[in-house]
Amino acid sequence: MQRITEDIKTGQLKQIYLLYGEERYLIRQYRDRLIEALLNGGSEMNLNRYEGKGVAVPEVIEMAETLPFFSDRRVIMLENTELFKSGGDKLSEYLKNPAQSSSFILVEREVDKRSSLYKTVKKTGYAAEFGRQKEETLKKWVCGILKKEKKQISSETLQLFLDGTGDDMENIRRELEKLLCYCMDKDVIASEDVREICVPQIQDNIFKMIGAVADGNGERALQYYYDLLALRVPAMKILILITRQFNLMLQVKELAAKGYPQALIEEKVGLRRNIGGIYIRQASRFKTDILRRALEDCAETEHAFKSGRIGDRLSLELLIVKYSSLKKKRA
Repeated sequence: MQRITEDIKTGQLKQIYLLYGEERYLIRQYRDRLIEALLNGGSEMNLNRYEGKGVAVPEVIEMAETLPFFSDRRVIMLENTELFKSGGDKLSEYLKNPAQSSSFILVEREVDKRSSLYKTVKKTGYAAEFGRQKEETLKKWVCGILKKEKKQISSETLQLFLDGTGDDMENIRRELEKLLCYCMDKDVIASEDVREICVPQIQDNIFKMIGAVADGNGERALQYYYDLLALRVPAMKILILITRQFNLMLQVKELAAKGYPQALIEEKVGLRRNIGGIYIRQASRFKTDILRRALEDCAETEHAFKSGRIGDRLSLELLIVKYSSLKKKRA
């Protein structure tokens, strides 16, 4: 990772980069940094993406041989192709002497280090493995984010938070986002804040409430809402979590419409593994324009909260009832 950072800093970029491993969050961060550095301010017309198993290698090679459009470099990105497991021999042979005007970013979950493609990339470019990070590294990372948000946290509370999230950086970032929303009016994040927003009961109720809304069951959705109020979760914070769920459904629906498989949807949206199917089913019950309208209504409800035009509990009830009653209008 340090090597890639140094390459970007000095501008001495390799022609081929392979990013692989378990830590998908870091891989995406470095992938995007490399794309930006390799394009060097040029048009994204010179960025060609190929994703998923079954990528046509001859088509990739043909594109690599095509001169970039008003630029010195074309960037070819191959992601989750599984070519490092099988079928990568043709690409391996090409990468031994690729067109000088093309650079490659290869992103994979797993690679077979015995494959000819891996050996070629290792020899002619740079291969970086992104594994799970040590706890001390994660603590520094979380504290850095909190410092930017002008929030403080004790070492005990930080440990409590990480004990609940595990070492997956994507999950940590997602839970931290919810925690920051929950503590938006506070300077110091306390242990009780972590317990309230990161405990399964609250998350589970929010998820089930949106599920009931998707099913058109307003009565059940309201019951989950009242359960959240009984847990002393403020209506404003419930609204923030509802908004997040609608936003996730919209992203999932748009990616599913493009034909992305569930695993890639989970990765792109930042969902835990194997939970994407539930979001896909929920999102399928709404038309895309209804999900966009729901986000607009959430923003309007937040404005109504803050302006005092309507009580926060009542305005949320109306929002829940409205979208629970749209069952017959779904695609």
